[in-house]
Amino acid sequence: MSVVALDQLWVYLSGNPLLSLLVTLLAFMLSVRINRALGGTPLVHPVTLAIAMLIGFLLLVDMDYATYFEGAQFIHFLLGPATVALAIPLYDHRERIRRLLWPLLLACLVGIFTAVASTIAIAMVLGAQLETILTLAPRSVTSPIAMGIAEQVGGIPSLAAGLVLLTGSIGCALGPLLFRVMGIRDPGVQGFTLGLAAHGFGTAHAFARIGAVAGAFSGLAMALTGLLTAFLLPLVVRAFGLG
Repeated sequence: MSVVALDQLWVYLSGNPLLSLLVTLLAFMLSVRINRALGGTPLVHPVTLAIAMLIGFLLLVDMDYATYFEGAQFIHFLLGPATVALAIPLYDHRERIRRLLWPLLLACLVGIFTAVASTIAIAMVLGAQLETILTLAPRSVTSPIAMGIAEQVGGIPSLAAGLVLLTGSIGCALGPLLFRVMGIRDPGVQGFTLGLAAHGFGTAHAFARIGAVAGAFSGLAMALTGLLTAFLLPLVVRAFGLG
């Protein structure tokens, strides 16, 4: 194929919004293969690696984010059905969840308070600006909720989304190590912990690496954490005198 033909092909593809969808799928497929080749290590999470590839691609072809999102928004739309689909494993394990409902709620409340309070305290000690502190506070909930909370309390929604991704990556990397060190083998406990601390990243990791039980509890933790944080975070922020 000649250089002219390749150039014409690129002109056609670059003007087609489906290019973004194709590039996104290829980046994720390649990231999954790389992760598997490295033994499935959580240190190189497929989502994080795919994001880095996509950023490099956008910089290489000088494509702005709005143009990219025009073609990739179909994947964004599927986030809704994918989240709703988490109700299926929850239903399958509803009896066990019902028996543990109060301990799970207590663990979720303690986890939320620990995550938010420690984040705010460390940021304040390090001299972070108020806007940065309020952006960091909702880092342990899934991106759409974190962005909404950050906007509500006075943070930066777009930066909050990036911090959520970073938190999820770190949670998936450190979670399995902590489970081994602490001797935690119950898949329900592992899944709930990952969902609480690493939201969507942790839930995906629980389903893929631990099993359906862990995935169900992780999805429950992610939903509860997002819901409760939306109500409790403004109160914690005011308790620190930041509201």
